[in-house]
Amino acid sequence: MGWFWKFTNSSIGKKLVMSITGILLIIFLIIHLAGNLTLYWGEKAFITYAGTLELLKPLIRIIEVLLALVFIFHIINGVRVWWGNKKSKPIDYKINAKFKNSSIFSRTMIQSASIIFIFLVIHLDTIWYPYNVGTGAENLYGIVTSLFAIPLYSWFYIFAMVLLGFHLNHGFQSAFQTMGWNHKKYFPLIQKIGTIYAILMAVGFASLPIYFLYFHGR
Repeated sequence: MGWFWKFTNSSIGKKLVMSITGILLIIFLIIHLAGNLTLYWGEKAFITYAGTLELLKPLIRIIEVLLALVFIFHIINGVRVWWGNKKSKPIDYKINAKFKNSSIFSRTMIQSASIIFIFLVIHLDTIWYPYNVGTGAENLYGIVTSLFAIPLYSWFYIFAMVLLGFHLNHGFQSAFQTMGWNHKKYFPLIQKIGTIYAILMAVGFASLPIYFLYFHGR
């Protein structure tokens, strides 16, 4: 197994781990958003969705453990790649050079990731924990809608989803580029798909607090 650890500690190995875990998280977000959107169909539809997850609890627990490992590997390798890039650049690098050679999405990856991590901790504490340890599926709709009725919570949620869109826009393209899908003929298509995906995820998730804060029940 020594070769494996040596490879994962190499520059390309760290980027490959980032790409694989990133793609897995991209797939997870699609599934998670699809479930969250049942909130628009009302309490019965959302409780049915949450109840289905409870019936599959043993499988869901395994998926949650695997997902947690994916998050941990993604975060650790993200920090390692960022720190490695930071150390490799000379101090006297021209400031305007990085603006010419990179997008705002790539330049703010570590900042957006940090705020998304804070959001994730809050999300687990306010929704995942009460659902799994306390109230269960029957009260989940009330928990979610009551949280979205709090302006500060909803505003931070929306802000985090905007940053998630920024993060995904660069991460999607970077993941496929690392996997070798950077041919000049089809990479522009991957970039467009990545941008569309990022917008759909950001708008989809952010639309929920906007709806329940400003429109639901009015």
